[in-house]
Amino acid sequence: MRIHTLQHSAFEGLGSIEPHLGARGHTLSLTALYKDAALPAVANFDWLLVLGGPMRVHDTARHPWLVDELALIRAAIDANKRVLGICLGAQLIAKALGGEVKPNGCREIGWFPITREADATRSPVAAALPPTCDVFHWHSDTFTLPQGATLLASSMASGNQAFLYGERVVGLQFHLETTFETARCLIDHAGDELDGSRWVQSAAQLLGTPTRFATINKLMSQVLDAMAQVP
Repeated sequence: MRIHTLQHSAFEGLGSIEPHLGARGHTLSLTALYKDAALPAVANFDWLLVLGGPMRVHDTARHPWLVDELALIRAAIDANKRVLGICLGAQLIAKALGGEVKPNGCREIGWFPITREADATRSPVAAALPPTCDVFHWHSDTFTLPQGATLLASSMASGNQAFLYGERVVGLQFHLETTFETARCLIDHAGDELDGSRWVQSAAQLLGTPTRFATINKLMSQVLDAMAQVP
């Protein structure tokens, strides 16, 4: 399968996703939007991965490429491509589908549990997640559920944490792809956001149990495999 990634910053990459998809024999390509690279035509990929980033969905004056990116995401959805968005990527998908992206009211950064919706297991993607699990968060915005989308998971700090639109479009507000190394890179570049507020953990807490990353990376692999198997 031809899988194309939209990357918004140099310090938020694919993490555990890249080796997993490479091992499955998929063809990977990438647009570095932070370098003003050109977006691909929808016909040139089967699956679109939209990663996180430090900017916000509405930062179009500072990052004008967000306008074209939103149009590409919508076109990919309309063309029945697989689309997976992570954090900012999930917010972009929600906006492309008519949802509202807005401040969450608090930052959510650290290891906090998500709870799978009881009726969500009809989706292979939701079934790939346990009923509850600690995942890695780093965000300050949230989104309303787009019309026609199904809520898959929530957390105490953010009501909407994962959703499914149709059978092939998935938004994850949290990060399952983060490795110990990429988490450390996030801290190096955005550590000023670790303000000690209620839902924000310290750098020591974020990195203190390295085995947690292997656990979420396994869940990321399960989600990717579930998406790949959707007809």
